[in-house]
Amino acid sequence: MKTIAFGSDHAGYLLKEKVKEYLRSKGYQPVDFGTHSEISCDYPDYCRPAAESVAGKENLYGIIFGGSGKGEAMVANNVAGVRSAVCWDVQSAQLAKEHNNANMISIGARMVSAHEAILFVDAWLNAVFQGGRHIKRLDKLAQGSR
Repeated sequence: MKTIAFGSDHAGYLLKEKVKEYLRSKGYQPVDFGTHSEISCDYPDYCRPAAESVAGKENLYGIIFGGSGKGEAMVANNVAGVRSAVCWDVQSAQLAKEHNNANMISIGARMVSAHEAILFVDAWLNAVFQGGRHIKRLDKLAQGSR
């Protein structure tokens, strides 16, 4: 079964729940690192463990949520082996996989609707890394990893 790590802060909680349910209906196994409510919390407490599970290959991919998605992506990108992209439309999600081979995406719940987020997730999951000229760029990224 294809597992996907999930993490969010309080602002991303409701969107996380909607995307989880959608992916569950598509045969994915969500692994939820929290948060589990809309009570104010700190996104690193939930997004870092999700990212670590992707880096450790415990989960195939990861999706993290916050108000804007930016802080969450910053946390994830501090984990060696993670390439997390903030996605704001279908094309940004598709290119995150095709050009950057992103193994995580971050979505801002205050920026997009649940319907839009689901479109982004589908675009990202269905895209294929193009390799070629993008490989040397990813190698350079990996050299800077901690």
